Amino acid sequence: MKTVYVDNNATTKIDGAVLEEMMPCFTEIYGNPSSMHHKGGQSGDLLKKARRRVAGILGARDDEIIFTSCGTESNNTAIRSALLANPAKKHIVTTMVEHPAVKSLCESLDKEGYRTTFVPVDTRGRLDLDTLYAGLSDDTAIVSVMWANNETGTIFPILDIAKKVKERGILFHTDAVQAVGKIPVDVNAIPFDMLSLSGHKLHAPKGVGALYLRNKTRFFPYMIGGHQEHNRRGGTENLASIVGLGKACEIAAEHMDEENTRVKALRDKLETRLTALIPKCFVNGDLEHRLPNTTSISFEFIEGEAILLMMNEEGICASSGSACTSGSLEPSHVLRAMGVPFTAAHGTIRFSLCRYNTEDEVDFIIEKLPPIIQKLRNMSPFWKED
Repeated sequence: MKTVYVDNNATTKIDGAVLEEMMPCFTEIYGNPSSMHHKGGQSGDLLKKARRRVAGILGARDDEIIFTSCGTESNNTAIRSALLANPAKKHIVTTMVEHPAVKSLCESLDKEGYRTTFVPVDTRGRLDLDTLYAGLSDDTAIVSVMWANNETGTIFPILDIAKKVKERGILFHTDAVQAVGKIPVDVNAIPFDMLSLSGHKLHAPKGVGALYLRNKTRFFPYMIGGHQEHNRRGGTENLASIVGLGKACEIAAEHMDEENTRVKALRDKLETRLTALIPKCFVNGDLEHRLPNTTSISFEFIEGEAILLMMNEEGICASSGSACTSGSLEPSHVLRAMGVPFTAAHGTIRFSLCRYNTEDEVDFIIEKLPPIIQKLRNMSPFWKED
């Protein structure tokens, strides 16, 4: 059966060149990077090369990169470090549409005596900046705002937010997991203190990520142990995956133009044709400021899970929202925050493309999805033809 994979915001396949660079780490270059002998030196050299490559896609210094296990760890590390750096401050500012790696952490911290302001969004998923800025106070330890939303692709005005936050002398962190590799990210152009990224969103393996930490930012490790990562993250480095992340960042930088031209054109074709062929459906998010690969489409009066199951029977792999919340029967917290009607929120599908997708694959989805939607609506007691 033909498989069409359009769930790249959930995870991506490993690039062949990435896998090729990783393989020697399993069989030949297997020393501990901290060891003094030549095997350790070989591993240490690969670690330095990977750090340089990750720094390169961000415009950062090599020593500003801390390798982690994933985006979730990077987010947790950034926020908890900020709280430890400012123990007298008990306030956090974030948004209502953050990934659970930030949102759930802040909800947990609220139970520990902290206070979080969750900034709302409008019906297009755009932040209420007035509420955000009004929420800043002398008690605010950190502001954490995602660069781009994982469900709708909406890109937030990170530069403007960072400037306002830094004017108040507050630490600023951005979850850039969905942004890195898809749109230009330059740490020299935006004054944030910390930035999170994840390997498996840009054709590197799962289980590896990084935290950018601006030079001279006060920092408290989350993982306590040995002296690895310049005493900033204990635990022997996952060398093979880190090497893969470094190579993936290098390749992603080379393909950035393709993401924003060919991939974007495929996304636009998919979106335009589906909304033209299928009645009672609409696109979610800020259509002017969003990732080039992402579209979130709501199909009214049917269940997203049923759509996904029937698409899967045709070999089409997509998502109803964040993969980290797909086990829930509740509508996406992002769509709820945007005020998407209940009759549509349950029937929302996220298509997230990558450079491996082709026009033939997009045409296949356009062919197969409309009859699926019609079949499900014919079974729905809430559907009525106009």
